[in-house]
Amino acid sequence: MATSPATESKKTVYVQVQMDDDRIVEFPGKRRMLKESLFKDDGSIAVRLDFVNGETRTYTLAESLLARFAAHGAEQKLGDEIAGLDDVDDAILAIDELMSRLDSGDWTVRREANGLAGTSILARALVEATGKPASTIKTFLSTKTQAEKVALRQNPKIAAIVAKLEAAKVKKGPVVDTDALLGELA
Repeated sequence: MATSPATESKKTVYVQVQMDDDRIVEFPGKRRMLKESLFKDDGSIAVRLDFVNGETRTYTLAESLLARFAAHGAEQKLGDEIAGLDDVDDAILAIDELMSRLDSGDWTVRREANGLAGTSILARALVEATGKPASTIKTFLSTKTQAEKVALRQNPKIAAIVAKLEAAKVKKGPVVDTDALLGELA
């Protein structure tokens, strides 16, 4: 089967570079630098930075700063989890879910892209529809795929509650004079 030009243009091109320490490293696309954590036999931790021009830098973390490095990494990991989520309640659910995964030792498990978008409204609708506590609903939803959550939102028993909650949310938002905005185009 032939590939279309659009498909071909999406393929990542890798550039092989011989590093100054004689390793061969593949750089994807336009990446200029690759990062790698190194856990050394002596118990120290380092970060190796490989640059597309073949140079390498390795930084061994100062033991006196390990707690600060750890805290920075935790801040970054938690912050990354809400990238792409606009709703604050969805962001809180995503953070709660990540913290639960981290507590169970799951570092690399990633949520589906926008997998929690709209989940907070769905959770509140399910609480209202079932009378179950929010903690039970949160646990229930944590096992569902994005497709299942979308289907639940569309269920006639839930859809009316979702619509009511979303309408209330819009009313709470900032008041925008749309007539004035349209007047700017006149």
